[in-house]
Amino acid sequence: MLRAAIALGWLAVVALDPAPASAWGYQGHRVVGSIADQLLKPAAKAQVQQILNDFDTHGIDLRKAAPWPDCVKSVVRHDDGKFHYEVDPDHIEFEVPCTPFNSTRERARIVDYAARNWSTCSYTPDGFERGCHNTFHFLDVAIQRSYVDRGLQGTNPHDLVAAIEAAIAVLQGKPIPPPFPFSIKDRKEALLLLAHFIGDLHQPLHVGSVYLDGNGRLVDPDVAHKVDPDTETNGGNAIEDSVAVPFQVINLHHEWDDIPTDLGDAATGELVDAAKSVPPSQGALESWPAAWATDTLLVAHDAFKGLVFKPAQPPAPAKWTVTYDNHIDYLQAADAIKRKQLAKGGARLAELLNTIWP
Repeated sequence: MLRAAIALGWLAVVALDPAPASAWGYQGHRVVGSIADQLLKPAAKAQVQQILNDFDTHGIDLRKAAPWPDCVKSVVRHDDGKFHYEVDPDHIEFEVPCTPFNSTRERARIVDYAARNWSTCSYTPDGFERGCHNTFHFLDVAIQRSYVDRGLQGTNPHDLVAAIEAAIAVLQGKPIPPPFPFSIKDRKEALLLLAHFIGDLHQPLHVGSVYLDGNGRLVDPDVAHKVDPDTETNGGNAIEDSVAVPFQVINLHHEWDDIPTDLGDAATGELVDAAKSVPPSQGALESWPAAWATDTLLVAHDAFKGLVFKPAQPPAPAKWTVTYDNHIDYLQAADAIKRKQLAKGGARLAELLNTIWP
């Protein structure tokens, strides 16, 4: 029964999509935020409530706030250069976590944030400009590495670690350190970003990545001193899994975004207990994001363990396909990893805010 339940949870995935993936989906981000809500100390909880609830927003906690940066992905730029929030008629479900922010004022904030952070870098994963703000959700460090460092391939001044550092600076009332190209206008925006990005940081495929040659063998971008567009897998988005659901095109990254179905979209007692057992972070607060990224990179080693990659056959939209040494064993291991990472994300989000507002 356990194996069947895990398999069913794994199958609740979405088809290959050229748009940027959202770590954990909104349910996972809500779980991370919900865990943190329960671990906040009184001073931090009061600050969070005050910052998140103003004018048109009421009753917003970290659980409801955490999906906000994915709502920003509904903003599009038209040929006249103007930005608009547009609901995808084919995916109305994307709007479920965005309803707390559907007032005129909050919708304007979303559009304004996207516009300010659109062209500070170029991001064209599928040949179309997607807006620089989408790069804030991930970094792609090769799994051959055992640490995250700014000098590695797959990192840049507008990646996930840099975005978290920028949001922390704003919450602390400090200027965003150069050369980070972020426009975060106030503490509310910073907190909305941080609640989400800490969740992203704990999804293994938002930190670690494989780079493959034309035969599906690992290559090392740090040895080559560059990232070859023909070898990068975009955190698994370019890897098709035809094993999970035969005759459907599903990518490996989206499978890792999917959380165990029994968790719902709020903290469970089991996850809160696991979060309470997460060891406290060491060193200065400013060093935590990179240290947490290193921890997740090591988890990504396990996420890619036992996988075999081959070139995809046309007309498959992906570059490569993946097979498994043992698919059921892999699903069980992935389930356990996801639960542990969600608990870590919630624990560390709370730890960070408790440290900023002791």
